Amino acid sequence: MNTKNIFLSFATLMILLFTACNSEAQNTKQTSSSNADVKIEVIQFHSEHRCMTCNKIETLTKETLKAYPNIPFSLVNVDDKKNEKKAEQFEATGTALFLYNPKTGKKKDLTDFAFMNAGNQEKFIEGLKKEINLFLKS
Repeated sequence: MNTKNIFLSFATLMILLFTACNSEAQNTKQTSSSNADVKIEVIQFHSEHRCMTCNKIETLTKETLKAYPNIPFSLVNVDDKKNEKKAEQFEATGTALFLYNPKTGKKKDLTDFAFMNAGNQEKFIEGLKKEINLFLKS
């Protein structure tokens, strides 16, 4: 397989994953913690209609955060008018996963990582822990 075919296959996969997020409706909620010592938050944005992969990202993120009880998780519906400003701040129009430091404003977009690894629980959890630890050190 040459480089062009690999790129086209990857691009097609990404397009399918991102467009599939509009196939399944589900009610969602927001959860977060207001801890004065919070150095990091994990934020998952989503649209009103969520696909299986989007839901899996949420599940795996919550599972990973069990190892970090002081890190709050927010689930933000970008289609809800009350979340418009936050979605604009992160340039999120659909499913997206971010690490965010509310004190410094620093953010790390993990959306590609999340979609690429949602099918492998061990790889997702290991990778997200690595990203969290690096973000905490920076």
